[in-house]
Amino acid sequence: MTELIVRRDLEWAPGDERVHPRRLALGLALALVLGMANPSAGAEERVRAPSEVRLVVTSPAPGEVVRNRVTMAPVRGRAESGDGVKADFDVMVVIDVSHSSRYPSGIDVDEDGEIGLNPRQELVAPGTYPEDMVCSDPEDTILAAEIQATRHLLEVLDPQRTQVGIIAFSGQVHPETGERQSVDQKDAFVKVALTRDFKAIDQALSEILAEGSYGATNFAAAIQLSVIELAGLSQAYSQPKPGSRKVVTFLTDGVPTFPFGKAIHADPEDTEAAISAARLARTAGIQINTFALGQGALTSPLALSEISRITRGRFTPVRNPGDIVAFLQGVSFADIEDVIVTNLGTGEISYDVELAPDGSFLAFVPVREGINRVEIAALGGDGGERRLEFDLVFEKSGLTPRELELELERVKRRNRHLMRLIEKERIEAFRERQRKRVEVGAEEER
Repeated sequence: MTELIVRRDLEWAPGDERVHPRRLALGLALALVLGMANPSAGAEERVRAPSEVRLVVTSPAPGEVVRNRVTMAPVRGRAESGDGVKADFDVMVVIDVSHSSRYPSGIDVDEDGEIGLNPRQELVAPGTYPEDMVCSDPEDTILAAEIQATRHLLEVLDPQRTQVGIIAFSGQVHPETGERQSVDQKDAFVKVALTRDFKAIDQALSEILAEGSYGATNFAAAIQLSVIELAGLSQAYSQPKPGSRKVVTFLTDGVPTFPFGKAIHADPEDTEAAISAARLARTAGIQINTFALGQGALTSPLALSEISRITRGRFTPVRNPGDIVAFLQGVSFADIEDVIVTNLGTGEISYDVELAPDGSFLAFVPVREGINRVEIAALGGDGGERRLEFDLVFEKSGLTPRELELELERVKRRNRHLMRLIEKERIEAFRERQRKRVEVGAEEER
């Protein structure tokens, strides 16, 4: 079998209106290696029917009696949406370390009781802070928020089902021209290849934070490198699992400024380079979820929204950069937006569900003693739905420890916080449809 060599520095010369050979080579390599060549131009533009949603309950087991001091029963399961059954995930977290990520995130990331501020934008006495300081607490920067968000994401991932890798990107800037320092420079780096060793990732995140913020913003280089790693091409450090779902979590507080333009502003060619890289990711079957952190990224979100649209991912605006710490825990690699649970016998609906990125969920359903007919409903990322009914046998007992009640309260707090941060109109509509279904069913029984 012929070995295909694909270089990491997959850029092309500014001003070249033709398809650059390296750019074409990457597309052909992906098509040949992955066997995913798509002869239909603009396939991503077609309107697609909602994907199939798969739903399974793993606990309680059939015939198992649930006992608890309060009339709430925990239900565990898994939901997935998309083409084919892909139980495992390869996830590449892409972190923007460009110069602008040194500004304040707007939250107390290190939880030291003080929120870092930009002295240049505050009324402070001259000489209070160094003249070049832009964040009074270096551990409350946007970069620090990106790092903390990634750590929180690892806390809700199952290493048995998910491999995670880390890529950092920026771009060295020539001090006089404002352009790239060198045409051959690398603007994206694999900090951690795909691994199930989350402790190693945590150490690497500390190193990224210590290295600090620098340079411009090269979206294209970061996406290209993600494709190489997740596709397992010849120069990749990673070993992706065959058949796993490939996902990129792309964090940035800016817009693409390299490889063509100057670091101080976005260039149309830089945006096109990023979008072209996203098309290659789509060819490789890779989904990219983008997160635009703050006004810098939201001033011109075209590149990020297109990257997600092309790869069938999700674009999420995060107006306060620090909110990414909470946002990232609510991301879904399984393309599931919401899971709700209903006791069909009593008509009670519960939204007290903790939904993990891999589609695993822990739900709490109101029950009464005896046999309860329970329905689990799942909403897919593209609007697909699936419902599953089962019988749950419940006995009230005073022997169950209080931990379950505390866990329920934790789930409620988490969901309230996420719903405040994220505008989820589709979720609200999904929940309203379920409420009406239950009401209609109750009316028909009368």
